[in-house]
Amino acid sequence: MTTKAAIAWYSNSLNQPTGYGTQSKQVIERLVRDGHKVAMLSNYGGEGVNSLIETGSGLIPHYSRGMNQYSTDVMPLHYAHWKAENPKLPSWLLTLYDVWVFDNPALDAIPIASWTPIDHQPAPENVLKWLRKPNVTPIAMSVFGKNMIEQAGIESEYIPHAIDTKVFKPTKDLPEGISGREFVGGENNFVVGMNFANKAGGFIHRKAVAENFLAFGIFAQKHDDVVLYLHTEPYGKQSGFVLPNILAACGVPAEKVKFVDPIAYQYGISQETLAAIYSAWDVGLFTNYGEGFGVPQIEAQACGVPIITSNFAASAELASPDSFLINGQPLWDAGQHTWFNVPNVQAIADALEQAYQRGRNTYP
Repeated sequence: MTTKAAIAWYSNSLNQPTGYGTQSKQVIERLVRDGHKVAMLSNYGGEGVNSLIETGSGLIPHYSRGMNQYSTDVMPLHYAHWKAENPKLPSWLLTLYDVWVFDNPALDAIPIASWTPIDHQPAPENVLKWLRKPNVTPIAMSVFGKNMIEQAGIESEYIPHAIDTKVFKPTKDLPEGISGREFVGGENNFVVGMNFANKAGGFIHRKAVAENFLAFGIFAQKHDDVVLYLHTEPYGKQSGFVLPNILAACGVPAEKVKFVDPIAYQYGISQETLAAIYSAWDVGLFTNYGEGFGVPQIEAQACGVPIITSNFAASAELASPDSFLINGQPLWDAGQHTWFNVPNVQAIADALEQAYQRGRNTYP
């Protein structure tokens, strides 16, 4: 018999279309269904007012974010409140986020399980410092992450991220009634698709946007019937890069680029719509400096689309046999005092050409 618990879940709000948000929804829905008492501690998506939020298995408390960037100021308070609301149950704080942000010393007195992304090699010391704490149970989300944690002498659990394959499957039309090919501007074109959050850490964009754009620019010089579909925000309003400037610097003609509709993107695109968007691609371009997991990579493949991704960190274990793994070279991340990996631009361009030569939807 499963022991019921009071769980304070810290991450992006489960109604947000981020990797953290979608994974939170999947797990919280199951925890609530199994009879656990769960509260959502939001660090993004719940601003200002405590409320209730729908999980798919019923409503749960939705604690608002705090005053500092990562809401670490209110984490212990929200946990203590939820624990007091459920005095007869064992209580846990479960985090799904980068652990190096947890700077509140009051967290040391709380039993915590941290589902932890690792996207460097070796794992950053400030991540390992958190995972070594006696009150913390580390949970890796990739085999790579588990290896990096355990190479540092720390035991960990392993629970990979997941998607709903009842939703993410080959899908021709959007629920709104138009075809995916029409939505991405690819009716008669070979579509290269990218889906990423346009967020950067200073001068480093972990999604390798410049390298990917330059590779597409090289590839597109040979073909008039190719388009780059970008499922992201163009102008870096969340501390990202101004993407049109980089595209121009990489020689990518504006007529070969299609951004997602900004209104649809701002106000929410359903997972059913996203499945049709993925299905309209001919190849997904996901090479990066390092991924803790990389949910869009498996979403695209579940919709029948091969991907081009990095032979590094979690990405290397996500690619299907008909996909392409790109090698690179180490890049020192001065902020984390360890290594990323920069994908090779010409290798990306070569993979794009190989995908093009296969033709549309004719995968091994």
